[in-house]
Amino acid sequence: MKRIALFFLLASALTGHAQRNLNLEETVFGPRTYAPTSITAASWIPKSNSLSYLDKSYQNLLYKSATNNWTETTLVSKAALEAALKTAMPNETFNLRMFPYDYKWHDGNSLLLQVDGKDKTYTVVYNLKSKSIERVIGNDKQGANRELTTDLSKIAYLVDNNISIVDKNGKVTVVTNDSDKGIVNGSDYTHRQEFGIKKGMWWNPQNDKLLYYRKNETMVANYPLPQWSPEVAEIKWIKYPMTGQKSEEVNLVVYNSTTGQKVTLQTGDHSEQYLTSVTWDPSGKFIYVGVLNRGQNDLKFNKYNAETGAFVKTLFEESATTWVEPENPLTFLPNSADQFLYQSDKEGYNQLYLYNTEGKLIKKLGFKDIVLENLLDFSADGNNISYIGVTNNGMDRQLFQVDLKSGKTVQLTNESGIHQASLSADGKYIYDQYSDLKTPNIIQIKEVKSGKGTVLVKADNPFSGKINNPKIEFVQLTSADGKYPLTGRIIYPNDFDPAKKYPVMYYLYGGSHSQLVSNKWLGGAGYFDLYMAQQGYIVFTMDNRGTNYRGRDFYTATHRNLGQNEMADQLKGIEFLKSKPFVDQQRMGIFGWSFGGFMTTSFMLHHNDIFKAAVAGGPVIDWKFYEVMYGERYMDTPQENPEGYKLTSLLNKADQLKGRLLIIHGAQDPVVVQQNSMEFLEACIKAGKQVDYFLYPTHEHNVMGKDRIHMYEKIADYFNQHLKNK
Repeated sequence: MKRIALFFLLASALTGHAQRNLNLEETVFGPRTYAPTSITAASWIPKSNSLSYLDKSYQNLLYKSATNNWTETTLVSKAALEAALKTAMPNETFNLRMFPYDYKWHDGNSLLLQVDGKDKTYTVVYNLKSKSIERVIGNDKQGANRELTTDLSKIAYLVDNNISIVDKNGKVTVVTNDSDKGIVNGSDYTHRQEFGIKKGMWWNPQNDKLLYYRKNETMVANYPLPQWSPEVAEIKWIKYPMTGQKSEEVNLVVYNSTTGQKVTLQTGDHSEQYLTSVTWDPSGKFIYVGVLNRGQNDLKFNKYNAETGAFVKTLFEESATTWVEPENPLTFLPNSADQFLYQSDKEGYNQLYLYNTEGKLIKKLGFKDIVLENLLDFSADGNNISYIGVTNNGMDRQLFQVDLKSGKTVQLTNESGIHQASLSADGKYIYDQYSDLKTPNIIQIKEVKSGKGTVLVKADNPFSGKINNPKIEFVQLTSADGKYPLTGRIIYPNDFDPAKKYPVMYYLYGGSHSQLVSNKWLGGAGYFDLYMAQQGYIVFTMDNRGTNYRGRDFYTATHRNLGQNEMADQLKGIEFLKSKPFVDQQRMGIFGWSFGGFMTTSFMLHHNDIFKAAVAGGPVIDWKFYEVMYGERYMDTPQENPEGYKLTSLLNKADQLKGRLLIIHGAQDPVVVQQNSMEFLEACIKAGKQVDYFLYPTHEHNVMGKDRIHMYEKIADYFNQHLKNK
């Protein structure tokens, strides 16, 4: 939900060498210390068969090349970069902690880098041959959402809700000056970042026109978030459109940086629609926009005149009985400015379609039942494009390449597991980083034709000799409708004895766009999962229908009745556990956060005789309290689907609660607002049901940083109290 990773883990230095269990601090800060050896920020150098990356200290940019048999060589050090910055800007102060890990190649001889000075953020071009800064452009540090032109002549950025542009000479132009904070310009937080929205501004290829979102949310209800830190508590107001209520209104505006003129795209009645997949035409004359109705079941892909804003034509339309969810902008072919690639799951799996700019479908480029996860680069001649595709019932990731003319697709990696791979510029070599359940990490350079590989990294198990490594296995089950294989992950306690009986922590999420179990190192398990197994629990997780990477029918099975088919599938995992003699059926607990908190609470009400204890973090309790874009996609509006909202609401089922339930919520949660859990507490009081409740006053949807240790300790203690210490 909001694609927030529930177990985002930070890093810390740790001590100790004896084989032992993880401690609570390591559930949060341990993964970098015990991370498999890897390569950081690897990138193919343009027009070469050379690979750049950072060294282990993050102080130097190194490279390996086919021409020197992949021998490690230093390209540039952080110290050399700082010296060049000081020479170019003697009046500035730079304190780089590391070489910029988000470096990009400007061309084969120079790097594009973002660095912070005292008061400004700069983008610079560093020439590797001259060891000097060739170009500089910067803006005040207060500027957010920086969008740089490709010729490095201008930066557009946000200050609060308004856009400014600074040019290479330092001249600042104010593009918008809306004093009403309810008018938000250029923000990537448009439509609450659903529909794949990651940007709020786009420069045209000619670098003279800026396209941006103009969001009007003045009509959206204000929602209070109490701030407890001031001596007298204050209210922070946010805009939070709940399902069925008035949503924001959005336009797209083109600003001509040469003339200062603005035009608004004529996208029609903007009060009940979403604008996404925004793409400039290579010529800069046209703009393409996916216009999605509020019901999210009809998408019109439209073409607009960038000079006048006029609607030109609808290229094609996509409809569904469930929902249409555009996630990506168009990708124009480098050799054909009138052809583009479009991603859609309209035929069951997210795949590529080749269209021309008149809306004619030229060719379907999908391959079998492969789900396209990440579109990569065109080949040097522009005739092929590569991508990472999901295989093996959602468990694996492989590298594919498709010929744009013939449509022929070739799979370039083969070992079962998760491949993060990319092709060199000429397509002769593959950089392949790979892991599976029992393989921590292997990185190699492969020759495409011969298949021969040069191993750069073969990581050992980072726990060996230090941390007890619980046994992890995959479990293959079948969905409740009998149609789909489901994969579960079971983690066993240390020194597991099948003759003994163990308590269970059943960890789940289950919501859209999620996957908790995959064929990578540790099977995708978080360190808290490992910790609980080391404490003597069977830890089980499974992905149900409704989750990602299995095709359209799989994840739309939850439409209008969230939680129902998800629970039906999870019951198959529960049946599996109950069939095992080593599972103590009287000591089973369940834990989930966000959508997983909704699932956890749902189980304690709908199937209240299974789990003795539960922890629900940031739970949705009634979908009428959730936001429009996400909530209405899966549930429609409360007015359209009253039966579904009644069935999935947990407020009217509080009297069914059995067992012990701990609800944890962030008081500043802008995603699942605290009203959800507060209303449930009130329902439990009225029903005479006891509930445990804990609030993190300064945290939002996730409890982060050092406070996360406190949270995990509370969860572990809760399960120990009710499942173990009896």
